[in-house]
Amino acid sequence: MFARPIYTRLILAFLRVQAVASQTIYNPLFQAFDQTSLALSTNMTRAPVIALSHGGGPLPLLGDPGHKEIVASLRTRVPQLLRLGTPEAPRAIVIVTAHWSERTPAISNGKKHSLLYDYYGFLPESYKLKYDAPGSPEVAEEVAQAMKDEGLQPEMDAERGWDHGVFVPMLLIHPAADIPIVQVSVLSSELPSAHFSMGRALSRLRDSNVAIVGSGFASFHNLRIMFSRVAGEPAFRKRNEEWSHAVSGAVKEKDISAREEALSKWREWPGAYEMHPRGGAEHFLPLVVCAGAGGEGQAKSYTDSFMGLDMYSYYWE
Repeated sequence: MFARPIYTRLILAFLRVQAVASQTIYNPLFQAFDQTSLALSTNMTRAPVIALSHGGGPLPLLGDPGHKEIVASLRTRVPQLLRLGTPEAPRAIVIVTAHWSERTPAISNGKKHSLLYDYYGFLPESYKLKYDAPGSPEVAEEVAQAMKDEGLQPEMDAERGWDHGVFVPMLLIHPAADIPIVQVSVLSSELPSAHFSMGRALSRLRDSNVAIVGSGFASFHNLRIMFSRVAGEPAFRKRNEEWSHAVSGAVKEKDISAREEALSKWREWPGAYEMHPRGGAEHFLPLVVCAGAGGEGQAKSYTDSFMGLDMYSYYWE
């Protein structure tokens, strides 16, 4: 059950004292108030977790035909999963981005953040993009406390801008930009156990309707291969299918302990270093965080075609 707000607990305490003095006057009031409080607590929305494929740089926003399916999912599927435009829309969104790696978990905690155009050589308009959603120091503190409770040592950062792992997908997912965003880094260590622990910590915020989004490219992120002919070869496509099958098998484990154990060995899977080169796991790691945040129960997935390959996104509702 969710903790009642402090004012609720104070009123209930007052009514209990009064009920002792006068059962006939106050007890019915106490019972009605307590039942209402219980109903509100029980009916609180539990926010979803989504590990999405965010595409290449700003290209999803520039009309690139190769991103057609990714753009369509970001505009339609993801908003539906987040319940945007409904009374159950999240009160905040925590985004774990592949484009921020630190020694310990870093958390954006400013009331407002500029954008970090961390890409190069694109059209001038891609450096004029704006996403004016607010930050939330309060939710950032909730994130930090949850991570401390999990044994992690997070650090706050009120200065770093939101990178394109945040603002590119969010411009498509929620252009209204009226839901607070908290950006969270992955770890430079690439340890799957630490990232899974980050996810377990973030899972606690779901109970108060804070959505968790992992922004990466888990199915394949190897720029050397992307810009070569290899990606179009039938043999590589088959290896990518086998890799995605292994990823899905681990991520969709219903039991969270079994899921953690499977993901702890992801570097041992065939094709792991071809899909994510040594020292370049950052686009896979947001998925590991989300797998920890997903809790018990089986993940679902959808795919978008990109470069002739299926890019998987996973979610827990």
